[in-house]
Amino acid sequence: MAEVTERRLNRATLDRQLLLRRERVDVVEATRRIGAIQAQEPASPYLALWNRIDGFDPTWLDDAFATGAVLKGSLMRLTLHAVAATDHPPFRAAMLPLLRAAGLNDRRFRDTGLSPERADELIEELAAAGVDEPVTRERLEPLLEAALGEPPAPGLWRAVRFVAPFSHAVTGGPWSFGRTPAFSTLPTSPAAAVGEGLRHLVRRYLTAFGPATVADICQFTLQPRPPVRAAVSELGDELIRLAGDEGVELLDVEGLAVPDADVPAPPRLLPMWDSTLFAYADRRRIIPEAHRSVVIRRNGDSLATVLVDGQVRGVWRAVETGIEVTPLMSIDDDTWDGIEAEAEALRSFLADREPLVYPRFDRWWAQLPDEGRRILG
Repeated sequence: MAEVTERRLNRATLDRQLLLRRERVDVVEATRRIGAIQAQEPASPYLALWNRIDGFDPTWLDDAFATGAVLKGSLMRLTLHAVAATDHPPFRAAMLPLLRAAGLNDRRFRDTGLSPERADELIEELAAAGVDEPVTRERLEPLLEAALGEPPAPGLWRAVRFVAPFSHAVTGGPWSFGRTPAFSTLPTSPAAAVGEGLRHLVRRYLTAFGPATVADICQFTLQPRPPVRAAVSELGDELIRLAGDEGVELLDVEGLAVPDADVPAPPRLLPMWDSTLFAYADRRRIIPEAHRSVVIRRNGDSLATVLVDGQVRGVWRAVETGIEVTPLMSIDDDTWDGIEAEAEALRSFLADREPLVYPRFDRWWAQLPDEGRRILG
């Protein structure tokens, strides 16, 4: 097996995630190439693509969401992701057993006294309501109450949200989606088998984030190891095996290159929950271990990060006077100049949408070190 150093793995991630250079590519193709964009904060997919597409215009993503070319829904790790529409059916097929387990095995659903079979019947009725126009929870709960003869318990709505064949519908606001979600029923299509969907998901994960380990795939998807190992085995010669540091076995898709370790990596200002931060079991590929607890908070919040030479070296937030950068380690003057240029471009990008993006997370800055903090842009 060919050996791949940790630094080359970092460059592979940056290359496949379009973070070595911004590329001239449309938003659907960019979304497909980077696999999936974590999207529980509406601004994050826009900022993710701003970091990756040369000349990115946010109206391109507005249009992709509005036309359904890019879909937003609960997928990997049971959280919201934006994915290319062509990837959504197999991704959902792969994740549906976990989504069902999260909804129907949860104590809050069991406390309703309903069987999974009865829940499926109700979900089918609700899905019919979202075919012609988007529906909100406020619209769906009366339908549940009419079917049950009593107000639905909260645990039922949680199960419905995970299991129903919904994608999030555009509701407006600066980033297409507001705080109150609306749902559209996905088009009826031949259902992909779970195994087929998982093979597609493993292949697409490696294309976007590889080379990587089975543990990395499980971390990104929340899939247990046995089905992932089975999918890897079934993919057979489509995959190659490489040796990482300390002899760990890495998987990759045949024909994809791994850049040299000395390829330069420009500074980047990544959004909250950028998918690169959650793609690996061993996050040292992109986050130094000393910074992990600062960047990823105990409740799961992930701060907006500053990449320097391909690694997280700081965090950022938008403030009234510019982009505030808190370094987590020493940054030289030339690199600060590069971060300044990114901050100026980011502030201009945010100006027409939401200049103080992510304001409800400002509480975390009171817990950060302020040594070396700068306001840029």
